[in-house]
Amino acid sequence: MTDEPRPDLAVVIVNYNAGDYLVRCLASLEDAVGDASAEIVVVDNDSRDGSAQRALRSHPRVRLMPNDTNRGFAAAVNQGIRATTAPFVLLLNPDAEFVSGTLDGLLKVARDRPGAGAIGPLVREPDGSIYPSARKVPSIAEGLGHSFLGPFWPGNPFTRSYTMAGWDRRSERPVEWLSGACVLLSRSALDEVGLFDERFFMYVEDVDMCQRLRAAGWEVLFSPELEVMHAGGVSTRGSKRMTLEHSKSIYRFLVKHRTGPVWTALRPPAWLALRARAALVSWRRGER
Repeated sequence: MTDEPRPDLAVVIVNYNAGDYLVRCLASLEDAVGDASAEIVVVDNDSRDGSAQRALRSHPRVRLMPNDTNRGFAAAVNQGIRATTAPFVLLLNPDAEFVSGTLDGLLKVARDRPGAGAIGPLVREPDGSIYPSARKVPSIAEGLGHSFLGPFWPGNPFTRSYTMAGWDRRSERPVEWLSGACVLLSRSALDEVGLFDERFFMYVEDVDMCQRLRAAGWEVLFSPELEVMHAGGVSTRGSKRMTLEHSKSIYRFLVKHRTGPVWTALRPPAWLALRARAALVSWRRGER
């Protein structure tokens, strides 16, 4: 009796009330796998809309891991990674669908670049425009300018610099961080630097992971080999709590990665600024 062969790829999807987006995501995923063998796991964070069960009926090969509470994104991702064995792990949001390319093609990029700990595809908005999923880690000025001006003036110079707006995303290149909406991770890299920091309930855990990968000598790579359409915000839209969680996560990142007496002194005003930003954004969006 022999063990089953190890799959080429693990796909981990964290679901929270994603509705029919999850069904469409899984259908798109099956078409995009190509010649690769994949184990697909949906970690459901106590959804109340029946989305996980509907998706499982449509895609019985998917492994469902239900939670009885909302554990947050980072903790649920780690749960899915630990439950899989493939040498590469694709994190995929349930409101994402593949536009062009195959996962087999993305795996070839990963095998050709063994020093890459994370590889992110080209991500498009539903209207077809390019979403800046590969970015810089912002400076203080870029971070403040983007945080306060971005929601009201998207084309401001701080946001343009932070999102690398002058780059057309047609070329492969190393970047500082990649969006966790769709990113391929090397298990070897994860074994070295550890899984996601579960203190980030939601948001910025992808920035933290890429920072840790680069600090350990791994490359963080953008590749247009694969294109994905991401609706964005399906599970969090209209939530005042999630806007606040975003500010909390930014602050947690600053505390973790920006050390020394100057940064320590800046923590109280930074927290006040982030709380003010969250209140301003929630007011503008009419969140409750």
